[in-house]
Amino acid sequence: MLKKHTLIGAAIALALSAGSVLAAVSPQEAAKLGTSLTPMGGEKAGNAAGTIPAWTGGITSKPAGYTKPGQHHPDAFPEDKPLYTITKANLDQYKANLTPGVIALFNAYPNSFRLPVYPTRRSGSAPQWVYDNTAKNAVNAKLVEGGNGFVDAYGGVPFPIPQNGVEALWNHVARYRGSYIVRRASEVAVQRNGDYTPVTSQQEALFRFYNPKGSAAELNNTLFDYLSFTKSPARLAGGAVLVHETLDQVKEPRQAWGYNAGQRRVRRAPNLAYDTPISAADGLRTADDTDMFNGAPDRYEWKLVGKKEVYIPYNNYKVTAAGVKYKDLLQVGHLNPDLTRWELHRVWVVEGKLKAGARHIYSKRVLFLDEDSWQAAEVDQYDGRGDLWRVSVAYLKNFYELPTTWSALDVFHDLQARRYHVQNLDSEESGTIDFSQPLPDDGYFKPAALRRRGTR
Repeated sequence: MLKKHTLIGAAIALALSAGSVLAAVSPQEAAKLGTSLTPMGGEKAGNAAGTIPAWTGGITSKPAGYTKPGQHHPDAFPEDKPLYTITKANLDQYKANLTPGVIALFNAYPNSFRLPVYPTRRSGSAPQWVYDNTAKNAVNAKLVEGGNGFVDAYGGVPFPIPQNGVEALWNHVARYRGSYIVRRASEVAVQRNGDYTPVTSQQEALFRFYNPKGSAAELNNTLFDYLSFTKSPARLAGGAVLVHETLDQVKEPRQAWGYNAGQRRVRRAPNLAYDTPISAADGLRTADDTDMFNGAPDRYEWKLVGKKEVYIPYNNYKVTAAGVKYKDLLQVGHLNPDLTRWELHRVWVVEGKLKAGARHIYSKRVLFLDEDSWQAAEVDQYDGRGDLWRVSVAYLKNFYELPTTWSALDVFHDLQARRYHVQNLDSEESGTIDFSQPLPDDGYFKPAALRRRGTR
């Protein structure tokens, strides 16, 4: 049963009128960060039952087996064993701590879907400079333009003590994931019979909001720049996509370009937003499904429902361990449960209902945000009839070289089609994500560079 957080009160009920600016929390409220609250705004204490421990700093050092940037991550807790396993047979015993989406997966795949539940490790952590900036943001950050953007925040979670749903949503969108990343990974659409064809790409992202040399004044309404170059299969190789992700996408829409290797042409991609289907996902993921949720929040009314103790994927090092074969990971309907890890954590529950007159294939979305990182661990999406349709699951782990909690794999389930899509597969690659590369120059993420770099 949902319990109301002490900070959730009348502010949730306030309408966000267009053009309004909402005030940040008081210095007295912000002083809880690092005391009764974690530096990111989670509850520092454990739960009354003792099944969720207190946060004591999370992972602050790399395991001995991690020796160089870009290598696959050794398990941070290799000695841990499952405490118990949730199956369809004992589902009723644990339903109170499961999301509707996960319950639906049990019902869709009763003979194979299960949750191995491990000891809860509150491993979430971030660099001290991110904590320091988060504390500053708490008293300075403000929503503007009906919640379509925010100002006076930089280099940390903008609203660690959220007063409403859209602030909590922005914490997920603007969470810390390093400053510059380079990764080679695959995505697959797994069919009803288990067949799939990997699409492999090299991805690069410059998170301008977390550039240690930058500032809020220099953002120019840009959160990050993103490049993706397709490497295989041969029919798609050489194609590329460039995205300039704007902070306020109603004021200034996301800018995107695509390069077609066959035509050798760079073209604007003006519709890469909202519910535009992503071709590489075989229609199983919309543009704003990516990263569990991204882009403009303006088509929904967002509500901060409260907090709940929920089983979510956490510390999932096995799903991307070096040498794990995709054929062993990708099963009919879902990932191989033996390679997954679930833990009991507190999450913020954020509900978005489609505004009257707005268009989107989802009439409602419910996000479950990890209190220690603001990463969305699970998202339930409902169709126009109000039926649960799609379930997104992020298999989280701590990227301890930074450190930060982020998704090892994102999985998008379509309950009606009985198919699913997986992003960020890299266990068959020679290396994984690399956060150590120097920041590129200003001309690197420009449309002119697409044709030169997007070659077969």
